[in-house]
Amino acid sequence: MDVKVVDARGSFCPGPLMELIKGIRQEPVGTVLEVWSSDQGSAKDIPAWVAKAGHEVLSSIEDNKIYKVQVKKLK
Repeated sequence: MDVKVVDARGSFCPGPLMELIKGIRQEPVGTVLEVWSSDQGSAKDIPAWVAKAGHEVLSSIEDNKIYKVQVKKLK
């Protein structure tokens, strides 16, 4: 599986979400994007937006204070 990394470490809300939105608009349907964020709020904000936007959260983990959320573009 090809995963596009959106590295938003050091950015604070809504920065990581804005980076994801920008990235998702540029990619074809079926693309998986993984957002890396050092902002704890991203762990809640990104999945909430993904559900509203009609995409799918594949995983959401914390790895050494970096929040990694994988999102699959569905439309």
